[in-house]
Amino acid sequence: MDLETGSDKSQYATLETIFGDDGFADFKWIAPWQIVVAQWVWMKCMFGCSNYGRKGACSPQTLAVSDCERFFREYSDAVVFHLRLQNDDPEERIRWYRETALKLVELERKAFLAGFKRACMLLFGGCYLCHECTGERSLCKLPEKARPAPEGMAVDVFSTVKKLGYPISVLTESTQAADRYVFLMVD
Repeated sequence: MDLETGSDKSQYATLETIFGDDGFADFKWIAPWQIVVAQWVWMKCMFGCSNYGRKGACSPQTLAVSDCERFFREYSDAVVFHLRLQNDDPEERIRWYRETALKLVELERKAFLAGFKRACMLLFGGCYLCHECTGERSLCKLPEKARPAPEGMAVDVFSTVKKLGYPISVLTESTQAADRYVFLMVD
């Protein structure tokens, strides 16, 4: 048992079983200090993302970069899940995002119930849980399920997943397969 976090290492094996059982078998463990946090990511959200200020779980309604850095330092472990989406129909993509996000939020809950009391999921892209987002965290229709994206927490997803050997590239066409990444913070 880790006296600092209260987590028994056998709980990690339990988590890995849960991941596989829930269909999220493509994952890698990473130390939170290896997650690249950078100011430019937040700027890219602000000046480059059509969801900026329009989604309740996106920037600017997330933490400041310095607070994001502190957030990651508070954890002993993290899991990066690799998900691949191959669908050029915009409505089907949104449906996939929504359904997958709900499954991942449930996965976070299972981690919590397995003894990881501070389990926290960072979902891909903006929040897609509702068909129409209120745009404000305080008015969120699903506050218990909404989660920020890694980018909204200033995570340089490209640099971080490349360290793990995962594929990632800038997509130039909606018909291209999309590699998406989700982070589960645990200890």
